[in-house]
Amino acid sequence: MSAPSRWPYLVVAYLCLALAAVGIAVPGLPTTPFLLVAAWAAARGSERLHAKLRAHPRFGPLIRAWQEEGAIPTRAKVITLLLLPPSWLILTLHVRGWVVPAVTAALFVVIGWFVVSRPAPRA
Repeated sequence: MSAPSRWPYLVVAYLCLALAAVGIAVPGLPTTPFLLVAAWAAARGSERLHAKLRAHPRFGPLIRAWQEEGAIPTRAKVITLLLLPPSWLILTLHVRGWVVPAVTAALFVVIGWFVVSRPAPRA
């Protein structure tokens, strides 16, 4: 892949890494999806960054499990399922009308189903 065509992937990778870092400190902002998107984009934009993410002691196992098996660790599933209802409640209390909460509820149900449907990592 040529250098100019790699730039958009690098921008996405670093942006998602920044959002994942913020998500570590800010309750309600997810870390895992941003890490997975960063790893996906890094694989297309920078082999070095991709290798660094896969080798990370804390996040590497999560990224490798997703990329190799499509798996989500049980702990991540539980945290996701515990955070979806309060996130929806906070949103509902701060938004007027019923459309946004209804659409968000449907989206959260789909997200919850997807997370639960993924296998746990083998290793």
